[in-house]
Amino acid sequence: MWSGGLPKKWFGRATSSTIIEWPAALISAHLLIKCGACVDVIREFDPWGDPLCTCPKKYGFNPYTGCAYRCVYCYITSYIPRAFGCRVKKNLIVRVKRDLQRMETRQVISMSNSSDPYPPIEAKLKLTRACLELFLSEGCRVQAITKSGLVTRDVDLLSRLPSVVSFTITTLKRDLGRKLEPRAPPPERRLTAMRELSDAGVPVSLRLDPIIPGLNDTEIERIVKAAVATGAKHVTSSTFKPRPDSWHRVRRVFPEATAKLAPLYFERGERYHNSWYLPRELRLGLMGQVKKACDENGLTFASCREGLRELTTGASCDGSHLISRRGSADLLTY
Repeated sequence: MWSGGLPKKWFGRATSSTIIEWPAALISAHLLIKCGACVDVIREFDPWGDPLCTCPKKYGFNPYTGCAYRCVYCYITSYIPRAFGCRVKKNLIVRVKRDLQRMETRQVISMSNSSDPYPPIEAKLKLTRACLELFLSEGCRVQAITKSGLVTRDVDLLSRLPSVVSFTITTLKRDLGRKLEPRAPPPERRLTAMRELSDAGVPVSLRLDPIIPGLNDTEIERIVKAAVATGAKHVTSSTFKPRPDSWHRVRRVFPEATAKLAPLYFERGERYHNSWYLPRELRLGLMGQVKKACDENGLTFASCREGLRELTTGASCDGSHLISRRGSADLLTY
């Protein structure tokens, strides 16, 4: 019987599929070589060229460091110090202005992949809004990824920008949501925001991830149908890929579920970089369920970092193909 703890091989000898975590200084040096001058706050997304990443060529941008929502499954705690302490970047607007003078503005700016562009403090500080105003002035193309209804405040800018807003929804159950995402806005508020943006002409998509067997996998069809009702056109989904820190948190909150999951990950699954993956056949089955729900409801679909390109029906995996091409060159897709 699996004890539910971390496997010893998590800390064992590196293999061909194991990545050694780079110190921040080495990461910055690599980005400097890879991206040239544009290495401050708007950076090339996936500069390492991970073969499992099927995103179009784009930039990643996080207006804030860290995230206030404290989702138990979150991966950013493995590489951001004090990751659940949301804070302001020093001289953010000055740095964004400088980056915009150096970068290729035809590429999509994706915000935020390592935080949320609409944390509670944004309501007062309006830093994300200030960045959107800069992006509008430079003709940038923007994707916002959020769990917050505060994004509707900026509908006046998003409706004029070539943009798409992607909402993460993992469950429609309030009680489960409070355990998975303790400080995030409730799922019904996100759905309302999706509807408001869609009605205003801003494309919206759903991120149904992570799917955690035994917790939210039975809600797949309901969540997809709820997204359809808001006007969503695309769904991106993925399974939970625990790292040591996120596994400890999920195990602490869901001891019974993780006792059943542990053998699937640590005996039958596989390690990729610093994460553990469910067995391929199980991931294929879960992603197949999402695709089926999307097909039945007229949405395009893609999985995220699952190695299951054969399931993709969208022109991009991340939903950025929904962005208007007003005044921009065609979107570069994989």
